Amino acid sequence: MKSFRRELWFEVPTRRAFINITPKVEDCLQKSGIEEGLVLVNAMHITASVFINDDESGLHQDFEDFLEGLVPHEPTSRYRHNLTGEDNGDAHIKREIMGREVVVAVTEGKLDFGPWEQIFYGEFDGRRRKRVLVKIIGS
Repeated sequence: MKSFRRELWFEVPTRRAFINITPKVEDCLQKSGIEEGLVLVNAMHITASVFINDDESGLHQDFEDFLEGLVPHEPTSRYRHNLTGEDNGDAHIKREIMGREVVVAVTEGKLDFGPWEQIFYGEFDGRRRKRVLVKIIGS
């Protein structure tokens, strides 16, 4: 069995964003040489997420509206975490809702997706450098 590890780095200029990282993960898979196995993709920061869904702008706006309605950023005083001097209590909760990581099967050297599936990096407290781990195991 082989393994491959790569870190993807992001610095989103806005507080929140959804970025399709599927091409970057596919590039990692190609470089790994692994034909059959599993790909783990996980956010290495507690205010960011990795998830699988459709790459459709209306859906992404729906995610934004849903998350902001459920866990609004303002007023920041509503979150005990922000008493530490932070202003990102909402971002920690949004990450829990959207998830930390995904695992995708690798079949014949390709990500084995269902229809329309793509991998996304979800940023909920941007404007600083953060990383995503891609770990591939298989043969």
